Amino acid sequence: MTNHHSETDRASLYDSAQSVESQIEALRTGSVPVSVYGLGKMGLPLAAMYAKTTKNVLGADVDPAVVEELNEGHCHVKGEPELPELVAELVSNGALSATTEPLEAAEYGTVHVVIVPTPITDENEPDLSILDAVTDDIGSGLEVGDIVVIECTVPPRTTAERVRPALESASGLSIGEFGLAVCPERTSSGRALRDIRGAYPKVVGGIDAESARVTELIYGELTDADVLCVSDATTAEAVKVFEGLYRDVNIALANELATMADELGIDVLEAIEVANTQPYCDIHRPGPGVGGHCIPFYPYFVIAPFETPTPLLETARAVNDSMPGFVVEKLRAEFEAEGMALSDASILLLGLTYRPGVEEIRASPSLAIAEQLTAQNASVYGVDPMLESVAEFDLQRLSLPEIEERSFDAVVVVTPHEEFESIRWDELERASGQLFVLDGRGALEAPSITDAGHRLYTIGVGGDRGV
Repeated sequence: MTNHHSETDRASLYDSAQSVESQIEALRTGSVPVSVYGLGKMGLPLAAMYAKTTKNVLGADVDPAVVEELNEGHCHVKGEPELPELVAELVSNGALSATTEPLEAAEYGTVHVVIVPTPITDENEPDLSILDAVTDDIGSGLEVGDIVVIECTVPPRTTAERVRPALESASGLSIGEFGLAVCPERTSSGRALRDIRGAYPKVVGGIDAESARVTELIYGELTDADVLCVSDATTAEAVKVFEGLYRDVNIALANELATMADELGIDVLEAIEVANTQPYCDIHRPGPGVGGHCIPFYPYFVIAPFETPTPLLETARAVNDSMPGFVVEKLRAEFEAEGMALSDASILLLGLTYRPGVEEIRASPSLAIAEQLTAQNASVYGVDPMLESVAEFDLQRLSLPEIEERSFDAVVVVTPHEEFESIRWDELERASGQLFVLDGRGALEAPSITDAGHRLYTIGVGGDRGV
């Protein structure tokens, strides 16, 4: 680990007697050591931006490979523009290093930033076990004047009712001796540095007024955007969760409308696009399902921990979770109309990650589509240029060039990676009859498919209108 600064340089911001200008100077010159817990897809970009701003960051991650790579100046996160170069520069000049020991980081920093995974269990309940473990570690090293900032997404009231008592118990200190605040990450894979720098306002909420002040000061230096200081930590938690809930419910509306396209006899995508020219309408795009580590999970941060009924959120989840089944049923109906059983079909899935250009597969619709097709004894193949392994999928992997050497009965566009634009559709063959192409994302131009002699069905376009 790089030794950034000596203990005599160590400065705290919480309840500091220094002027605001002096606090900012200390933060920017490395006198305020920062520890960042979690160096994953969102954590590493955040640690890098903290290091660029403060020149004194120690990152903690339990994965030895991640820590080793970072300490060698390498970036393990793929698909983030500018991040590999920034990490190399920060490590080389001593502004950023890493450890596998959270306790070491807890003793090192006076600012502690937590951005660890907060998934859900198989029973759709929030799993805060990683956050709990890190909180205990931080508490063990917490000192008077330190501040803890929760950046990971958590159910509202987590910081006040779970993190605070755990920190106070482990440290023997009380709020007023140390600070605690929430500043939820608002970043997306593939644009993390841009988002942190200032694509959107940062939201901060403190357990007490001094925690809010210090966190607002820190993020005022970290971002070029506004910093919105809300009433308290719970409100800040709710802001992030509400953003995800809005998108899940909105996508469910789009998906439900898309499933009506055949019966309505219209292009629902066209209707949505024109409806959205009215300023009070912003219907999202339909698709084969909702994936990623955010939108499918965050509704359960409200559904599970609280007693108030949430029928809208639960219905939206059910609608979005039903879309892989909608895809499979469309395939079955298409083959049945041709006198062919789904179990005799050979089906290619294009795109296995949850969205284009990222390698994340968590909750990806392709997982459920492949599983359901395999359960009905179809032969399922998959192509994804972002993935090194497809071990989690019930399918056989193919490379992009290999698809022109085989014949399929159907091709399903689940995630339209840029690389798929090179596909020569006139080279794809079916053993007999027309190749059925199901476009789950409205990504294909109809002439490129139909001119090649294939049949096209687009989710939301309906029936033969896709031809």
